[in-house]
Amino acid sequence: MLEKIFKLKENNTDVKTELIAGLTTFVTMAYILAVNPAMLSEGGMDSSAVFVATALSAFFATILMSLTANLPFALAPGLGLNAYIAYEVCGTMGIPWQVGLLCVFIEAIIFLILTLTNVTTFLFNAIPKDLVKGLTVGIGLFIAFIGFQKGNVVVASEDTLVKIVDFNGEFHTAGISAVLCLIGIIVIGILYVRKVKGSILIGVAVSWVLGMIAQATGLYQVKEGYSSVIPSQFIFSDFDSFADSFAACFSADLSGVKILDIIAIVFSLLFVDLFNVMGSLLGCTAGTNMVDEKGNVRNMKRALAADSIGNAFGAVCGTSTLTIYVESSAGINEGARTGLSTCVTGFMFLLSLIIGPIFIAIPGFAVAPALIFVGFLMAMNVVDINFKNPAESIPAYLCFICMPILYSISDGIGVGIMSYVVINMIAGNAKKIKPLMYILAIVFVLKFALF
Repeated sequence: MLEKIFKLKENNTDVKTELIAGLTTFVTMAYILAVNPAMLSEGGMDSSAVFVATALSAFFATILMSLTANLPFALAPGLGLNAYIAYEVCGTMGIPWQVGLLCVFIEAIIFLILTLTNVTTFLFNAIPKDLVKGLTVGIGLFIAFIGFQKGNVVVASEDTLVKIVDFNGEFHTAGISAVLCLIGIIVIGILYVRKVKGSILIGVAVSWVLGMIAQATGLYQVKEGYSSVIPSQFIFSDFDSFADSFAACFSADLSGVKILDIIAIVFSLLFVDLFNVMGSLLGCTAGTNMVDEKGNVRNMKRALAADSIGNAFGAVCGTSTLTIYVESSAGINEGARTGLSTCVTGFMFLLSLIIGPIFIAIPGFAVAPALIFVGFLMAMNVVDINFKNPAESIPAYLCFICMPILYSISDGIGVGIMSYVVINMIAGNAKKIKPLMYILAIVFVLKFALF
């Protein structure tokens, strides 16, 4: 039966290899079960509801990928996209989280339409590749900055806006949190260098366990603004909060929300989602039998459709945009070649619902190392930017440097696109600018000028 569904022999693999690879993929990306509720709860969502939404949507989208595309790619809410919703859309812009999820749903439907009409490839080719790499770097820097904040390593300063935490002033709260965060980063770094599977998840666990020891010994003290790091229960039972947030995107109150803000949010989500998915598909399959002689990934259209349908399902459940995880490469390196491995990963997300309180109880200083290290992985794309061509690299630089400085992914995208069009027009390179870039530049000019 498995052979008939997943064509194992045709793809030079077997059941044992696929099972081990599927478990490997889950271990490497399970950190999102802790990170996503912690981040989206800061946008006003209930952490328990977000946890259920994260696990269910990851299960649904990953199984959909498995059965429709027969590819070893797992999906879950994407880092950077959840930061955008929580900290920018709900935080800086003050838009209700229900409206944010509605934007995610709209983006998913648009993505599906573009996929079914084969427009996604056109869009992918219309955006300058160096600008795309700058986008990835910028999101990495942005979520790393958030990680340093959540870990209390970086705090607010009246003189310099930000500064390192005073380890002496509040050692038993912010100080010890920062120390445990830094320990987590070092642990992840060491394990990653030694090619240990699940290094990010292990680093998070180490910081958390040390935090529980610190609380038990009085080194970490629960004061105002700081919660206990020791879980009070281990079996998940809080499904009422999920029921309250389910389909909340369809009852979103749009009064007072500017239409151009909605357009900018949807476009930013679409822009990031498109290049995350395409980049993961092309990057993870390079050098495997999943790519044909023309460099096309087999069943790519089905994979993109699975991503967009998964996004829509996630928005209804109550979480930010799902994306194909580059951590799927861990399973591919273990020999995964079919959807059987993805099926294993999907069911592991479903089973994780049982021990939900453990993931929800993980404190911010333990989640922070994951954000900071994933930021490093994304920032590595900077070496692929062609800095010898300033007409391409200057807009890419402005894109990635503005995201953390302006504390805005969409503003960083806007600065990158507008600068690309202006620089290349005035420099005499107008012929190479695609019409789509002019349209996007005008949209962002209106956004910045009017709102």
